[in-house]
Amino acid sequence: GQVVYSIAEGAERGASVGNVAKDLGINAAALSARKFRMITGSSKQYFNINATTGALSVSEPIDREQLCELKSTCLLNYELVLENPLELYRMEFKVLDVNDNSPSFPLSEYHVSVPEFLSPGARFALPNAQDLDEGTNSVQNYTLNPDEHFHLEMQTRGDGSMYPELVLKKTLDREQQATHRLVLTAKDGGDPPRSGDVPVIVTVLDTNDNAPEFEQSVYRASILENSPSGTLVVQVHATDLDEGPNGEITYSFSNATASDLQQMFLIHPHTGEVTVSGDLVVQRPLLEMLIEARDKGAFALSSTAKLLVEITDVNNHGPEITIASLSNPIPEDAVPGTVIALLNIMDKDPGENGKVTCQIPDNLPFQLKPSLEYYYSLVTSGLLDRELISGYNITITATDLGSPPITTQRTLWVQISDVNDNPPVFAADTFDVFVEENNPLGAFLYQVSASDLDIGENGQISYILRNSTVAGSALASFLSVSLVNGSIYAKRAFDFEQLRSFHFQVEAKDNGSPALSAAMTVNVYISDQNDNAPAILYPIVQNGSVAVEVVPRLADEDYLVTKVVADDEDNAENAWLSYHLAHSSDSTLFRLAPHSGELRTTRSLRSTDLLKHKVVVVVRDHGEPPLSSTVTVGILLADTLPQALPDFDDNGEQPPLLNATNIYLIVSLSCVSFIFTVFLLFLAIARL
Repeated sequence: GQVVYSIAEGAERGASVGNVAKDLGINAAALSARKFRMITGSSKQYFNINATTGALSVSEPIDREQLCELKSTCLLNYELVLENPLELYRMEFKVLDVNDNSPSFPLSEYHVSVPEFLSPGARFALPNAQDLDEGTNSVQNYTLNPDEHFHLEMQTRGDGSMYPELVLKKTLDREQQATHRLVLTAKDGGDPPRSGDVPVIVTVLDTNDNAPEFEQSVYRASILENSPSGTLVVQVHATDLDEGPNGEITYSFSNATASDLQQMFLIHPHTGEVTVSGDLVVQRPLLEMLIEARDKGAFALSSTAKLLVEITDVNNHGPEITIASLSNPIPEDAVPGTVIALLNIMDKDPGENGKVTCQIPDNLPFQLKPSLEYYYSLVTSGLLDRELISGYNITITATDLGSPPITTQRTLWVQISDVNDNPPVFAADTFDVFVEENNPLGAFLYQVSASDLDIGENGQISYILRNSTVAGSALASFLSVSLVNGSIYAKRAFDFEQLRSFHFQVEAKDNGSPALSAAMTVNVYISDQNDNAPAILYPIVQNGSVAVEVVPRLADEDYLVTKVVADDEDNAENAWLSYHLAHSSDSTLFRLAPHSGELRTTRSLRSTDLLKHKVVVVVRDHGEPPLSSTVTVGILLADTLPQALPDFDDNGEQPPLLNATNIYLIVSLSCVSFIFTVFLLFLAIARL
């Protein structure tokens, strides 16, 4: 009998796994009498059985990464032996991975040298993080801290693995900033996720203009696992178009290559020969290393190539893969079943060693179908999308049935050609643009930008304004748009007081056949400038005349003389008005409210006050710079409205109230009153 249990790594001592007696149908009470015992080839006893109940529990926490290293499936095999009668049961424990390891980088800090003459779009390989966990608990994505000069993109190698690349998005200037400090963060897919980061120091260089180039981007080699030290694995070769030290190349392993692989292999710095330098103690048949070629210029340039080393046993001949026919590229709208290549696969070995099985990776939209003897057809098995994957490295693996078997691989690069199946796409459906009024003709307003996942003519975008009207006029009389880059310019000066906002649509159209298009809406908001001075609405004056207000001769304190009313066609603070006295013939007699414009007396009027006064009121807005208007108000102290208004064009000075004429009138009135009083007294005495 056999039973299979699953247990998560790191389970605590005493954690329940199952019940052996119940699962195997054994009497739990008889376990002790039958002298049960557990046998395993492991150095530790990870599990324990209760002799009374048959309960199976954890006796030693399990570290999956330490126990099984990089194996995809981690199994522990135990045998349960019972006597009287002798019985043997097999127990298999599947250790499940938990996210208990964070991604880590081989080095504590990475340095990248970037020449300043490189244009945006230049790419630089970044190190891969390592995570001992498996599946989704391993490294899933990378992020880079925000930086105006760099961003991060993920790339796919020929074998389908992902790696991060540092992409230059803005031209560097070493004289402005010689070093950029970035932080590369690797995140796994566990719950909760773990992450690890490493500083990336980018040094901006001035130097040479040609980096070494490898003859191949991917080198493949196969060696015996018992190969002695010094065995040649492969010789890589790179060329550099520069001369002198700038063209002299040295080879080394990239910092992204695992440290244990750098101990197993040695690369000659001048010849590029990769040889075995230690025991090939590995548990995976395919080793991946990155080789760096660097020149000796003052500001060295480098490039990398991938080296895939297959560790295999032996056999006289391996399968030979010959490409008899290849159609490349293929359109992305190719239907499933389209034939791409015809392959001839043979093995020179006789018998079982000459029989070959052939396959390609399952995660590709292709499949191999047997054709004639020794021939296979490579056909599409699913829909293709160039915008998702522009090409496929199809690794064809041929394996003979020898003992041990020999495997041969050949990679076909199948490029996917583009069809116009993607319309242009704007980053947003709408965008708000703010422009000040009185803008110059031809002023730049905004640059719309659309992207098209297609390439070539299918991805070239032109921009036009859709027909519409603004305030009764054609949109074309207001704006123009660059056909090439989408820059929008003003063809006239805007006036906030006449037009405060409008909207229009910009259409992006590709050059495919048939052409595809998309549109976005742009809202234009015109902001105000202080271009209008306050207008005096009251008191009303014409041709610079003086507005006259009549005030009672003996008016009380805080008497409202008049209220200055003004308006400003501008908006917001440009229309916030304040009132000020610029001039007053008697500064102690009148005051002006700065916000309401009310002109009032500061005290009660006296008989000694002048009969006419003149004040000048300034109305000022709060724009930058502020604009103002003035009005002159003449104030006449009288109890009734005179038939003719006096002239206020002089400086407002009047003769004193007690002049000679006034004194004469007062004396005359007093004499008349005295005589009348005496007459009345005389009449009274006469009657008595």
